[in-house]
Amino acid sequence: MAGRIPGEPGGHMDALRELTARRGRLLPSALERARSSTAEGPGAWAPQAAAAAGLPAAAGLGPATFFADLAAPRGERHVRVCTATACFAARGGKHLAEIERTLGVMAGTADQASSTSLQAVHCLGYCYAGPAALDGTLPRAGPDLADQLGGRTEPCAPGIPVADTTGAPVLLAGIVGGHSAWDVWREAVAGLRPEDIRKEAAVSGLRGRGGAGFPVADKWAAAAGKPDTVIVANGDEGDPGSYADRLLMEEDPGRILTGLALACFACGARRGIVLVRSEYPKAMVRLRQEVQRATEAGDLSPSAEAAGPLPFVEIVEGAGSYVAGEETALISRLEGARGCARPRPPYPTDHGLWDSPTVVNNVETLAAVPWIVMHGGASYARRGVPDETGTKLVCLSERFARPGVCEVELGTPVDEIVVQFGAGLKAGAELVALQIGGPLGGFLPGTALDVPLTTAALAEHGAALGHAGLVAFDAEVEPNELLRHIWEFAADESCGACSPCRIGTRQGLELAQGQAGPGESYEQLARLMGEASLCAFGRRVPAAVRSLARAYGAALEGWDR
Repeated sequence: MAGRIPGEPGGHMDALRELTARRGRLLPSALERARSSTAEGPGAWAPQAAAAAGLPAAAGLGPATFFADLAAPRGERHVRVCTATACFAARGGKHLAEIERTLGVMAGTADQASSTSLQAVHCLGYCYAGPAALDGTLPRAGPDLADQLGGRTEPCAPGIPVADTTGAPVLLAGIVGGHSAWDVWREAVAGLRPEDIRKEAAVSGLRGRGGAGFPVADKWAAAAGKPDTVIVANGDEGDPGSYADRLLMEEDPGRILTGLALACFACGARRGIVLVRSEYPKAMVRLRQEVQRATEAGDLSPSAEAAGPLPFVEIVEGAGSYVAGEETALISRLEGARGCARPRPPYPTDHGLWDSPTVVNNVETLAAVPWIVMHGGASYARRGVPDETGTKLVCLSERFARPGVCEVELGTPVDEIVVQFGAGLKAGAELVALQIGGPLGGFLPGTALDVPLTTAALAEHGAALGHAGLVAFDAEVEPNELLRHIWEFAADESCGACSPCRIGTRQGLELAQGQAGPGESYEQLARLMGEASLCAFGRRVPAAVRSLARAYGAALEGWDR
């Protein structure tokens, strides 16, 4: 095949990617440094950053114009305000205009003196206390957010409320029970074999908690024993309404790193990477501190060259993209490219990061591994339900009377979570609709929540488990505004790699903004996106809109196709 480069399985490899693989591993950090030193757009600094690495201008301009953190104007004071679903529900989206008036700058711009810039982002992980913003790296949250940013009221950034409902927490064992996970790692590396870890994972039935639900043992087996295998902990938690990963990374980073080390040991990998959202600056600090502590304690290797059974672990920062949480898009980000999804096959476990076999596990998934190794896979398998074992962290949004994170057994009825653990809505407000699992999840009517919290049961009702973020909507939110909000998110966050999603999300937004309703063309649009989109993002958007329409009934007639 013309253009094929040796070593690329099943097709040609882009020449720019090969060149970047040789010279551009430091490109992401170079772009971030260049961005932080100027208020100008990417065209003024990205080509120079690429040239310094011996790369063409396109290698710098590609990611610099793709990732929101790099492309957005940057003033001396840079404020990121959350406009995602939970913050939208908290104030009906009114907080953005209030902040624009307070700061004297529109979202997506900087003032003339480049002293203040404002960036609208999708989720900062303060869904339990929104609306929220980051003033530099300092969080602010609450209904008086504009006043906080304007200096008229005291700054507020409440911690995450946490509750275990199981009596024997798996994921909250360190946060609630004070149990360190590092002892599990030390005993495992001293007395177990890699196949022992893989066997316990298989017996446990643990599935990925990032949304796809793929069996962890199968993914590990696909990469086990292959030379140069890399394990990536995906901390790019972007589902609006979910902040469980932020909780784990900030409050119990050792559990995640222990799970990552155990995954490396199980697969024979000498290197691990944790990718953390840039919207989680405290998580970045806590993980780096824990890597340093663990390295000094002899639990992790100090370098890639010295790595063996003790892996070398790096912490890498994201750059602001929802779709870059998808595993192939995440790999593209780590390689310094645009965070676009890639066709599969080849699968990452065969050809992933820099063409090395790569396993990508969500951080909540890895946080369960120490408990499984300590107590045995069979003990974990007895929890939850037979086909979906174990526990799950559920996030309750700001509208609930008791918002926060609770650990529940899979199979727990959604209405029990809402009524017993969330105590219903604030001030006794009526729950009209409930979003589960973020923008790729779906909506349930507030009157039909007798559904087990499992992937299979939710799918029967047109929803999905996802990260299990629960965002409540009361009667104050107008359904057509919520519909437009969903399509705006989809259009903003589409990576553009495939036409069905890139064009379809824009057409869906145009229809949602119009006065005539979806019309006959929408059915064809929804079918095309659902069947032909490259990744789950484009395929799930029409299903999420369909579930929203069913939840609201006649108010959104025509969108249930």
